Amino acid sequence: MNLYENNYLIVTVFLLLGILLPVVALFFGKLLRPNVPTKGKQLTYESGIEPFHQANVRFHARYYIFGLLFVIFDVETVFLYPWAVAYEKLGLFALIEMLIFVVMLLIGLIYAWKKKVLKWL
Repeated sequence: MNLYENNYLIVTVFLLLGILLPVVALFFGKLLRPNVPTKGKQLTYESGIEPFHQANVRFHARYYIFGLLFVIFDVETVFLYPWAVAYEKLGLFALIEMLIFVVMLLIGLIYAWKKKVLKWL
């Protein structure tokens, strides 16, 4: 058995373990846990208040877009921290690249503002 066959064997074993262990754990969990469903357990829980309307309420797409914009800008600003830590080592080239990055973020923010996506109704 040469080195390459051994690597494939290791990958195969880890792949099988990665699939088999969660399946076995979930199966034994289902067998061992108590299962006593009651009407109270099957109710939707809303901060201790009895549900007063259906759970499938329609929301305007603007709320989802607003949330996505928040996540995008929040994640993109995370890229500023490593740059700020290593700023002295990176030099002028990194400063120019980060300025281009921030300008692109500002262009996206201005575009969203012009499209009135940031207006909360």
